[in-house]
Amino acid sequence: MWGRRFQELLSLAGKAFLQTHWAPTLLAQGSIAEVKVELINADGRPIPMMLNAVRREYPSGYLHEVAVFLAEERNKYERELLAARKIAEELLQQQMTVQSELTSARNRLRLAHAEAEIRAIFAEQMIGIVSHDLRNPLAAIKMAAGLLERTPLESRQERILGHINHSTDRADRMIVDLLDFTHARVGSGITVVPQPVDFHAVVARGVEELRQVFPDRVLTHRSEGQGACSADPDRLLQMLGNLVSNAINYGTDDGEVLITSSFDTWMIKLSVHNVGEPIPMEKVDDLYEPVVRVVSDSDETRTVGLGLFIVREIVRAHLGDVTVRSSAEEGTTFTVAFPRPPAKTEV
Repeated sequence: MWGRRFQELLSLAGKAFLQTHWAPTLLAQGSIAEVKVELINADGRPIPMMLNAVRREYPSGYLHEVAVFLAEERNKYERELLAARKIAEELLQQQMTVQSELTSARNRLRLAHAEAEIRAIFAEQMIGIVSHDLRNPLAAIKMAAGLLERTPLESRQERILGHINHSTDRADRMIVDLLDFTHARVGSGITVVPQPVDFHAVVARGVEELRQVFPDRVLTHRSEGQGACSADPDRLLQMLGNLVSNAINYGTDDGEVLITSSFDTWMIKLSVHNVGEPIPMEKVDDLYEPVVRVVSDSDETRTVGLGLFIVREIVRAHLGDVTVRSSAEEGTTFTVAFPRPPAKTEV
């Protein structure tokens, strides 16, 4: 390499840099520092170098003093820096994409929430209108039936009047269930007003009323244990009515419906048992959903309606829950259980 001019050691790009930047910069500033250039070795392979140069004046004239050193480590650092920058740019792009998707999802959620509120308001308005428009003619029918009961009737007319009363009572219960369903799904939930009640007496009164509704069925009430009870009596009767109606609808026509009110150490329980075709175990989880079919393969037209859904919501409002056992040998038993009130402590 001795005897060759420095310019001859430069690559093509380095020679261009020498002419366009190096010489003018040295002339103007007197020095150049940390300039990356490539020198060609004896094998013709480019070697990255870092160049520093100073223009000095001597008696014989101006000389350029040049110092070069290998730039492999710096070159590696720059490559790593560029790679890191590329990764950072990709991550930034991903973050911007995620942020855009998140904003879009929030907008969709906000829109869905607004639509849900509109549907809820509309549902409550419609249910209010329907219940009002239905209850008015029902009230008129019940009033007319009450007037007819005061007049002498033949046995056939009495039976027809009994059917009218039964149907109007059933329609009224359906309206109540429909309103409760609406409040449970789109409102604040089913409300209860707990108060001290005689649990066995409330259940006994409800069973007696249900005997009038279902005169052709055998309803038996059994009470077990004693204790204090804090519950909403109207909701207890509604829950009992729904469970008994469900037992009659899905039990055998001549089977007894056994209603048991009981106290154990911690819980107050109400169970309704009927004999009939068992509930398929794979459908038990869906029992309490509104208008879900829970039937055998031989009958695919019956549904549970809103009754069991309302039962679950009422017992949950009392901080309890409902369970079911069903088999061909033992029949079907629905049991609602809620906590006993804490015992009073004497001061």
